[in-house]
Amino acid sequence: MIKTKLLSSGKTIIWLFLASFLMFHTTSCSKKIIFMNSAVAPAATGDIQIKTDKNNNQSIKINIANLAEPGRLTPPKQMYMVWMETDQAEIKNLGQIKTSDGTFSKALKASFQTVTTFKPVKIFITAEDDANALYPNYVRVLTTEVFNN
Repeated sequence: MIKTKLLSSGKTIIWLFLASFLMFHTTSCSKKIIFMNSAVAPAATGDIQIKTDKNNNQSIKINIANLAEPGRLTPPKQMYMVWMETDQAEIKNLGQIKTSDGTFSKALKASFQTVTTFKPVKIFITAEDDANALYPNYVRVLTTEVFNN
């Protein structure tokens, strides 16, 4: 009876150890970065999660809340674009922010997800008129500080 309880509690300890190791390992591979407050869109908030996959690509997921429609900005714009500064000091256009309801949902929430081979050191969002812009507008709506991934 005592031997059975010891075996049972030993298995429980092993399972708890494995579960905590797996949880730590999964969360340690991702990095969460918060956007800084913006004078252009003061109510806007957001965060970015960056994970390095087994192929050494960077998986980037952005969640944004309370970002006004781009047409309500001064001057009005057509869309929001996500940009990345790489560890090679290059600026890359990652894409346009969209939701299933168009640009933003009625709750003013949006998300963006992409994978890139470049290593980001800074991510920012601008309001643009052209989705194919090669260079960002000078007004950054949301931006991060420089981070090391």
